[in-house]
Amino acid sequence: MNWKSLARLAYGSRYAKVPSSQRVYVRPGERWAREAQWQWLIRRAPVLTLDEYAARTELGAIEEFLSCMMCGESRQQPLFEPAGGNGWRYRVVRCPACGFLYRNPNVRPERLGDLYAAGYSGFLTGAYAANRQRRYELVMRGFSPVFDEGKERRLLDFGCGVGLFLELAERRGFDAYGVDLSADSVAEAGRRLHRARAFFGAPEDVPEIAAGGFDVITLWSVLAHLPRPLEDFARFRRLLAPGGLLLILTVNAGSLLLKACGPGWNGFTKNHLMFYDSRTVRTLLRRTGFAGVAFAPHYGDSVEAGTTRLRPELAARLRRTVERGDGGNMMRVLAFADDEAIGRWGASLDVHRLLPPGGLA
Repeated sequence: MNWKSLARLAYGSRYAKVPSSQRVYVRPGERWAREAQWQWLIRRAPVLTLDEYAARTELGAIEEFLSCMMCGESRQQPLFEPAGGNGWRYRVVRCPACGFLYRNPNVRPERLGDLYAAGYSGFLTGAYAANRQRRYELVMRGFSPVFDEGKERRLLDFGCGVGLFLELAERRGFDAYGVDLSADSVAEAGRRLHRARAFFGAPEDVPEIAAGGFDVITLWSVLAHLPRPLEDFARFRRLLAPGGLLLILTVNAGSLLLKACGPGWNGFTKNHLMFYDSRTVRTLLRRTGFAGVAFAPHYGDSVEAGTTRLRPELAARLRRTVERGDGGNMMRVLAFADDEAIGRWGASLDVHRLLPPGGLA
């Protein structure tokens, strides 16, 4: 008997009108069932050496095989083969040592631009862009007062796309810059912005950005796209001024929805390369010199904006499930560069220290 048949027996039609992305958070007992399902999947997935895995896996023209970026473990647990429109397909493996999920084979860094060829801005300004600025506002609200006032503060939006967030940043008074690998997206951002500026290429290609001294760096749905995260985050740490902050919004690999949907999870998209949960993002930040981190739960944009169709008692149940479990389908992270940042911005947040006071590992 499959899961849908079991669910019909257990719940009948009581939750049929609840959107599938919310159903897993509101049906009684489902959190425990999905966690047990996930543990069963992990126990039965084979553990292969990298050579064994490579011998049975096709390598694409722009791809390479990887060991775990978080802990260096070379063994692999093959889990999923997500696929979608236009014929894309890839494999997701799990590190048996630290639990990190990543695409393997992965895209070689020098070919990353192939994923953002001409036309990518059309995606960013189409259906994807609907409600994006509302999402940014909700995330900033969750980390108040960090983004309340931008006067005399420098901000870098890494992977700025067409400048949707930069618009908000310049309205709040930030001296805002953006950088992106999509040339047509940067051109669209230039038409959209007034004071903020967007550049094509990497941070080190732009003197105004390479000089660093940023008070805030933002990564909106960017982390999953980075093929060399340790190198990138070491660079972000260098670009931050004393007291600086790094904001991350990314898909959550600890999500109950991932455990329910498997390869059909909406976080497995064509251009996503690596998938973090709260444990592995801590590892990434600690290894690249950040002093602390805080998380804000993600209940879903419609729930937080008050536009959900869920009955009030179900919306409250969803919030409780998110808080007691994985934190939601998206992960909201605020990283603190140093003790000064924690002291200035951490008073109203639950900050987890990654380095001891003074910054020594």
